[in-house]
Amino acid sequence: MASTILPGTGLGSGVDINAIVKTLVAAETDPKSNQIKRQTANNTAMLSGVASLKSALSVYQAAMKKLNDATAPSFSAYTSTSSSDTTVKATSNNTAVPGSYSVRVENLATSSKVASKNFDTGASTPIPEGDLLITQGGVTHTVKIGAGATLQTVRDTINTSLAEKGISANLVNGADGSRLVFSSTMTGDGSDISVDSVNGGIDDLKIPAGQAMVGDGAGYIGAKAEDALVYVDGLKVTSKTNTIDGAISGISLELLQETGTDPSKAITVTVGENTAGLKTSIQAYVDAYNTLVKTANSLAATSKDDAGNTVLGPLTNDPTTRALLSDLRKQLATEGNGDRLTSLSQLGINTQKDGTLEFNSVKYDAAMKDKKLGADVQELFTGTNGVFERMNKAIDPYLETGGILDTRKSGLDKLQTDLGNQQLALGRRIDALTDTLTKRYVAMDTLVGKLEAQRKNIVSMFSSIEAQQKNS
Repeated sequence: MASTILPGTGLGSGVDINAIVKTLVAAETDPKSNQIKRQTANNTAMLSGVASLKSALSVYQAAMKKLNDATAPSFSAYTSTSSSDTTVKATSNNTAVPGSYSVRVENLATSSKVASKNFDTGASTPIPEGDLLITQGGVTHTVKIGAGATLQTVRDTINTSLAEKGISANLVNGADGSRLVFSSTMTGDGSDISVDSVNGGIDDLKIPAGQAMVGDGAGYIGAKAEDALVYVDGLKVTSKTNTIDGAISGISLELLQETGTDPSKAITVTVGENTAGLKTSIQAYVDAYNTLVKTANSLAATSKDDAGNTVLGPLTNDPTTRALLSDLRKQLATEGNGDRLTSLSQLGINTQKDGTLEFNSVKYDAAMKDKKLGADVQELFTGTNGVFERMNKAIDPYLETGGILDTRKSGLDKLQTDLGNQQLALGRRIDALTDTLTKRYVAMDTLVGKLEAQRKNIVSMFSSIEAQQKNS
């Protein structure tokens, strides 16, 4: 409701009506207005604080996930190196033994590649309706070929049906025609593909098992699938895949290239203690934890402004923040399931007064050198009831959808909406009060103007009478 706009000074009284109304309205509504402004500012700051806390928790959880990556272990007690990473890659785990090993890759594990007979009419060759039986490794897959199929649509049907099985088909078009070529991701001896047919006349697509391709006939291309053949320190090792686990205790070998039959071409794999790597991983965890705690502390801290007044942080005295920090400290104090290494303090990690962690490298070096705890570090952090598992269980209730922080934000959002509604209601009250008071003072000013006019008439009348008396 808009207030009436009038001249600032009353025409009858000479009083500044607008100034009086503004002062009276302010006296009536300023306390509530200031209260809403304070509450809105505090609530906005708390919403920002909750968002910052949730973000910091997410970053901490992501850091733990990265350190717990199974494909790139961060807490291995041993590290392995290869004299040629382009030929053999070596990865060690905590059961490895320091040493040096000679690895010769005589041949890599290969997969099956077979071709149908040659079709001189090309990709558009009509294929009768029926079922193709594609067998690999003792498992037979049935692919139904519908009416009106061609060599090309058969290829597409096979790829759609068997993509998840690791079997694919393609057309190879040569000068004399086209062949349907089958490939597979499965490697090793006995993984050759064969093709048969039933329920129709698709005999032209048959590929007998173990038959070499000769002339226009069907069969395997080049050679049959075979196992990898490796010699480790002169001892023969075979594998159906190009990843070999267990040939060397605690070591996984990824075969990338053949070295041939010459022993002088062998690759050297060296295994050593990973003391420096473990220290780097532990420091990365300590840094991630400290970043989270420092963020929470700064959100809950108090400070002084230039005038010496106390300034509260967005989450000062916030019970949720206190509960979170308490939950985190409990996990640090909880012992793990290891036999020899059960606490972070054994590695030189201790909690400081502000809740952050201190990593004492001298104590860590002693634990690695004197107590030989390197092989136990991974279990402490990533094992059952390890640091990461306990920490994730502690923070999940805060981060999960509909969890503690989401609920807290919802409550603050509701309060923000309520404060906005209160401000709108106060604005309407200010307009109404301004209008009411303005009308009253305008009425008063009008009355004063009438009285003043009457006074002037009376004065004029008496002055006229007095003048007549003097002249008579």
